[in-house]
Amino acid sequence: MRTRLKQKQETFCVEYFEKGNAVEAALQAGYKGHGIRVTASRLLTKANIQARIAELREEVKSAAVMNVQERMERLTEIARASMIDFVGMGQDGAWFNIDKTNLNNVAIQSIQSKTVLGKEGADDAVFIRVNLHDPIKAIDLLNKMDKIYTDGYQDNRVVNRNVNIFVIDGETKDLIGQVGERTKLITNGHENN
Repeated sequence: MRTRLKQKQETFCVEYFEKGNAVEAALQAGYKGHGIRVTASRLLTKANIQARIAELREEVKSAAVMNVQERMERLTEIARASMIDFVGMGQDGAWFNIDKTNLNNVAIQSIQSKTVLGKEGADDAVFIRVNLHDPIKAIDLLNKMDKIYTDGYQDNRVVNRNVNIFVIDGETKDLIGQVGERTKLITNGHENN
C-alpha cells in the first residue's frame, strides 16, 4: 500500500530519490524561504517521507529484478530452444533468422561470423557460428526451483509406527547424541537414555 502524502511531499520524495539532494528536491517541490536547508532536513526525518522513499526504492528494485515467473519462463525458453528455430533455407542456401520477434533468442549464448574473401572473382563466403545456452543446465535449474531434487539422503520409511533414521556422518551422530543426553526419548512407552 502506497504511503499517502501531500503533493509537495510526494514531489519532494520523487525528486530526492532521483537526485539524492534534499535541498534541490525541496526547491523542485515548491518549498521556499531562507531556511530551505532546515526544511529539507526536517522533511527527511518524517516517518511518512522515509516510508515513501523506501517504497520508491522497492518499486525500482521490483521492476529491475526478474521475479520467479520471469526466471522460469526464460529458463524454459532456453531449455526448449533448438538450432532449427534459427535456421531457414532459401534458394541461396541456409540463413539465420535472429531478431526480436524470435521468441527463443534468449537461448543464444554467442554468435560468431567470419567472412572469407573470394579468390579470383569468386563470391565472398560468410560463415556464421551460433552457440546456444546449455538446455540441460536450464532444465536442472528449473528442477531446483520447483524443488524436485532433495538435498542429501532422505529415508521416510515407517516400520511399526517408528521412523527409521539412518545417520550418515559422524557430525550428525554427535548432534543426535547431544540431544539424547539433554532429553529423554520415549518410544513405545519405554524410556531410552
